[in-house]
Amino acid sequence: MVSPDTFRSVIGRFASGVAIITAVDEAGVDHGMTATAFCSVSLIPPLVQVCVDQSTTMHRVLERGSHFVVNLLSSGQEELSRRFGSGETRRGGIAEEERFDGVGYTRGVSGAALLNDALAHIECQVFDRHVAGDHTIVVGEVELATAHDGRPLIYYRGGYTQLER
Repeated sequence: MVSPDTFRSVIGRFASGVAIITAVDEAGVDHGMTATAFCSVSLIPPLVQVCVDQSTTMHRVLERGSHFVVNLLSSGQEELSRRFGSGETRRGGIAEEERFDGVGYTRGVSGAALLNDALAHIECQVFDRHVAGDHTIVVGEVELATAHDGRPLIYYRGGYTQLER
């Protein structure tokens, strides 16, 4: 069996874009988390998936909720990615309830945050959920999608980089 450290090292060789998943809970409170485990699933119907650690608050929100937004981050949003990272409070960062303080956003159709300056916004209704190890794969049916100009923020081998073209 492959050790978690070896697996993390190998998977880290796969460059990925960075997204912040946002949702509103049943009390109307905003939640957000940084995710690199995001991808498209299907064109017809348009489906995407995000993998969410079962120990996070966002997992509980998506377990009960019906909608979420995928905000694909642009190259200038590394600080925002760190801010919404799930482990930030354990490292002395920003507490979860303060993550949206001072962050620019508008509301999507479901009420979830569409972060300013993101490369794209994908508004989803939860289509299905699948438990997979210590994560849940949340599949969303895309209701609205908007692309904006810019370059993506990339995560590779434990750090951020930018795509040069």
